[in-house]
Amino acid sequence: MSGATEAAELQPQLPPAKLWIGGEWVESEGNRTFTTENPATEEAICEVASASAADVDRAVEAARSALEGDWRKTSARERGKLIWRLADALEERIQDFALVETLDNGKPIFESRYVDMPSVIDCLRYYAGWADKITGETLPLSGPMVLNYTLREPVGVVGAITPWNFPLLLAAWKIAPALACGNTVVHKPASLTALTALKLAELASEVGIPPGVLNVVPGGGSEVGGAMVAHEGINKIAFTGSTEVGVGIAKLAADSVKRLSLELGGKSPNIVFADSDLDAAAKGAFNGIFYGKGEVCAAGSRLFVERAAHDELLEKLIARTERLQPGDPLHPKTRLGSLVSKNQRDSVLAHVEKGRAEGAEIATGGVAANVEGKGYFMQPTVLTGVDNSMAIAQEEIFGPVLVTIPFDGPEEAVALANASVYGLAAGVWTRDIGKAHRVAAQLEAGTVWINQYNWYDAGAPFGGYKRSGYGRELGRQALDHYTETKTVFVGK
Repeated sequence: MSGATEAAELQPQLPPAKLWIGGEWVESEGNRTFTTENPATEEAICEVASASAADVDRAVEAARSALEGDWRKTSARERGKLIWRLADALEERIQDFALVETLDNGKPIFESRYVDMPSVIDCLRYYAGWADKITGETLPLSGPMVLNYTLREPVGVVGAITPWNFPLLLAAWKIAPALACGNTVVHKPASLTALTALKLAELASEVGIPPGVLNVVPGGGSEVGGAMVAHEGINKIAFTGSTEVGVGIAKLAADSVKRLSLELGGKSPNIVFADSDLDAAAKGAFNGIFYGKGEVCAAGSRLFVERAAHDELLEKLIARTERLQPGDPLHPKTRLGSLVSKNQRDSVLAHVEKGRAEGAEIATGGVAANVEGKGYFMQPTVLTGVDNSMAIAQEEIFGPVLVTIPFDGPEEAVALANASVYGLAAGVWTRDIGKAHRVAAQLEAGTVWINQYNWYDAGAPFGGYKRSGYGRELGRQALDHYTETKTVFVGK
């Protein structure tokens, strides 16, 4: 592909086709492997070990051995130092990790290098700082004179199951708080994008994190993920992925009464009032859906525009959209890369066709993009003439496709926005800050952005309402999912 860059000229440091268990590379059962592909070129990157249920057993055994051994002996302050060292080591190799992430996922190197990897580092450092500050309480009681206090203890072995859209970042959202709280981890990354997870585990060993604390077992979701959820040796599952899969995990986890945190799908509303800065709102709506190729759980995929500003806002948005062209993810100026796989692009195109059949009109895009004849690229797409009851306004598309719907007044905006089974995120654009706060309070969403969109911080909790899941990642609130509270009474 054209546009050779510094990143393109580097030779990526790829992991061997093995699993990472107990602090070393090990063969998978039967030496099974699968090929991971560069979705921008349709070329093979390398072979990746494919785990089995037996391999999951080995990983859990290693994690439990570390939990009861070296990791238990590691003080909270030392855990924090080790996690911080991991962040430092990643920062030293940030270009290599970003390159591998882009090759595996198809996202622009700009995002991998300047958004995703710095966010991983920030997440690791944030929870490194928490490690020695996770404390219990002494409690005044109304009964007999006794001392009562609580302890915060690790929940045990954590099973982390992560998706392909932000491979290393969403892994860090789980691994960092889990380790800070003293747990050990068995991680199943998405098969499409397993490489940076394997590299991070090796890096963790290099900085001194004991063997077995972080184990990585790529493989099929039903086989490996199912074995993890059902495993009696795993105490908690942290999952990010589709609502459909999350429902299955919840049902299976009930058999062993496993603790769960589920960050699931979304169909997030982005509401633009006529009194907003329309240039800023058009840019925010653009970034809300086309950042990350639209393969973002919180993407602002439903754009509600107050009728008085609808045509003007759409004109600005479509003009901006038509200037966005898919291109070589390794080129530093590319802002829209390849979708992650042929299946994903086919799914997105099928949703567009469904919308057309329902009566929606394609204002721009709606077709696959040709980037030198290879790769799974798609033109950024805006659909108009959409009714909120249409499938394209209710189903998660997970691609660069925006549906636009007019409204009249705040009450209708809130009603339309909340008319969804999902409740992950929402956006509000207005110069009237009082109205912004009133609308934000009424929206059924775990995150609401006002006059911005797609902003995240390790210190701010993230998670959903309704079928977008339960539990929170990031912030202090995430620590609750990785600790048990023990109450101790002391008599005279």
